[in-house]
Amino acid sequence: MTQDTELLTQIAVAGIDYLTLDQTQLAEYRFSDESAFLAEAREHFKGVVLLQTCNRVEILVHGTGTALTDYLHSIGRSGFVLYEGQSALLHLLALASGVKSMIIGEDQILGQLKRALLLSAECGTADPITDICINTAIHAGVDIRSTTRINRGAVSIGSVAVQLAEELLGSLDDRNILVVGGGEMGKLVTQALAEKNLRAIYVTNRTYNHAVELAQEVGGRAMRMDQLYPCIALSDVVISCTAAPHAIINAEPLAIAMNERFWPLDPEPRKLILIDIAQPRDTDDSCRRIPGVHLFTIDDLRSVSEKNMEHRKDEATHANEMIDAYLPEFVRLYNRTAAGDLIAGLYTWAESIRVRERDKAIGKLGPADPRTIAIMDDLTRVLTKKLLADATMSIRASAECTDITTARKLVDAITRGEQVCFLKHD
Repeated sequence: MTQDTELLTQIAVAGIDYLTLDQTQLAEYRFSDESAFLAEAREHFKGVVLLQTCNRVEILVHGTGTALTDYLHSIGRSGFVLYEGQSALLHLLALASGVKSMIIGEDQILGQLKRALLLSAECGTADPITDICINTAIHAGVDIRSTTRINRGAVSIGSVAVQLAEELLGSLDDRNILVVGGGEMGKLVTQALAEKNLRAIYVTNRTYNHAVELAQEVGGRAMRMDQLYPCIALSDVVISCTAAPHAIINAEPLAIAMNERFWPLDPEPRKLILIDIAQPRDTDDSCRRIPGVHLFTIDDLRSVSEKNMEHRKDEATHANEMIDAYLPEFVRLYNRTAAGDLIAGLYTWAESIRVRERDKAIGKLGPADPRTIAIMDDLTRVLTKKLLADATMSIRASAECTDITTARKLVDAITRGEQVCFLKHD
C-alpha cells in the first residue's frame, strides 16, 4: 500500500506540543473548559476528540483539514501542525506509541487517549470514525511497547522528575521528599520515590483521603494541605503535580517557610529543590527569587529526557518501523468503518422506495386490517435487506481493500443508475 492511498472519508488532526511552545505558552493555548470546546466543535464536525496533556494539545476531527484550520483560527488558535488523511493516522500511531512524547516511550499517553475518547462520548462528539482512530492507535501503542524496549527505564514525567532531583542532589539517600498532589502523576512520582533510600516521603493533597491512600502504598506519611508550608520547611525536595487551576505555592508564605531552614551560623537557608510538573503550574514564578529556592519546571526535564533518549534510539527506530507496518491495517479498519456512511446512504435511499411502494400496495388492497399491514411491512423490509446484502458486502470489501472508487461507484450505480466501468488489465 502506498502512502497516498485514498481514505473513504476525511480525517484531520491539529496538534501543538512542547517542541513548539514552552510550558507557559502551552498553558495559554489549552482549552480550560474541555466540555465547552467539544460542545461548540460538535456544531462543525461529525466527530471531535480533544487530547490535552502536560506537553501537548491535539484535536482530532472527522472532517477536512481546511475546515479544522478555519475553525481553530475563528476561535483564536494558530501555530498548530495540521495532519490529514494517512498522515493523521500515522501521527496518531506515533502519539500512542510514545515516540512523540517528551519522555520517549512513556505509558501515560495511552490512558490520556482513553480518557479523551471517553470525554468525547460523554459530550456527544464521538462517532465511529473518531472511535476507530483512537482505539486502533491505542491497540498499536500497547503492541509496540510489548515488542520493543521503548518504555524501559524512566518513562514518565514523574519518574524523570525524581531522576532530576537525584542528579541535582547527587543522591536521595536519607532525604525528605514532599509530593504535592495525589492524582495519577502523584502516584507515578511516589512509585519512583519508593525505590529510593529516603528518610521520609510526605504526601499532601486537597482531598486528604487521596493523600492517605497514596502514602500508605509507599510507606509515606499523609499531610493535610493546610500543613503544606511546614512540610516544605522539613523537605529537601518538593515535587508538585496537582490539577489546581492556579498556583498553590506562593512566594510570601514560602519565604517565611525558608526562614525555618537555617542551620546555626548559616548565612542562608538550606537549599530547597522545587520541581513543578503540574499543568498549569503549581508554583508562582516569583518563588525563584527567594534565597535557597531552586525551581525547576517541565521545561527543565528535557535534558533528562534527552539522556534517556540516547538509550532508546534503537528501540525508537524499531517502533517507527512498526508504525509504518501498522498503517495498511489501520487504513483497512478505517475504510471498513467509513464504509458505514456509504452503506447508510444506500439503505436510506432503499428505505424511502420501500415505504413508498409498500404504501401503494396497501392502498390498492383497500381497507386493510393491522395484521395485513404488518405482514406487508415485514415482507418489504426483508426483501429490501436481502436484495442489498450482496451489494453491501461488495461495498464494504472494496472499502477494506482501499478500492474507494469501486465502493463509491457501486453505491452510485444502485442509487443513481450510473454505469460501473472497470478497466481491463492485460
